[in-house]
Amino acid sequence: MNHFFVADSVFTNVNELKMLRRILSQCGGRLFHSGPSSLRPWLFVGLGNPGDKYKGTRHNVGFEMIDAFAASQDIPMDSVHCKAVFGKGLVDGFPVFLAKPQTYMNLSGESCGPLAAYYKLPLNRVLLIHDDMDLPCGVLRLFDKGHGRHNGLKSVIYHFHGNSEFPRLRIGIGRPPGQMDPKAFLLQKFNATAQERIDAALLEGADALKHILSKGLSETARCFNTSQKYKHIRLQNTPAW
Repeated sequence: MNHFFVADSVFTNVNELKMLRRILSQCGGRLFHSGPSSLRPWLFVGLGNPGDKYKGTRHNVGFEMIDAFAASQDIPMDSVHCKAVFGKGLVDGFPVFLAKPQTYMNLSGESCGPLAAYYKLPLNRVLLIHDDMDLPCGVLRLFDKGHGRHNGLKSVIYHFHGNSEFPRLRIGIGRPPGQMDPKAFLLQKFNATAQERIDAALLEGADALKHILSKGLSETARCFNTSQKYKHIRLQNTPAW
């Protein structure tokens, strides 16, 4: 019954709860024997800036990853909750929340903090997706925690009361060429070569997010980061500005 208690607390719509129970019965009890956290939802948050002005820019790849995952799983991003464009659904029977904060990047925590609190989620179930200039364009990394040098992450950590131990999916966008101002670089759109790499990365990342729901973070990260390591070696010396 503990599993249904968790579900009741996050799926407030009666039809959603009925759907969850139906899926559980179809699974033949499999989820009931996979540990007490098997039905605890994940919250995936992509960081970016709202508005058409920023659409397609390097700083908005977090938004794009959420959109790619939502599209792959037919999850509508059709509501607004805690200052975020929001969606929720079931992926192979596992509950997931998706969010794109509309506060602008540097205030992302104003959305992430209230969302995690509203659904009473432990931070190890809140995964942040963001751009990273320390990785070659199109290379991804999945970690259970990390630093907060990224301005969006700084805001999130602040609203998590200084706690930085939450998972992240980092999306490489490469370094700015020459003496270009990093801020200007972040707000530029990708050229054709870079966009091809990002498009491929979005598919890879969406697949990794799906695996997290069913296999957990540690197992997914171990396999995923190994594959991305070889991709890093292949791309690190081939800039895509």
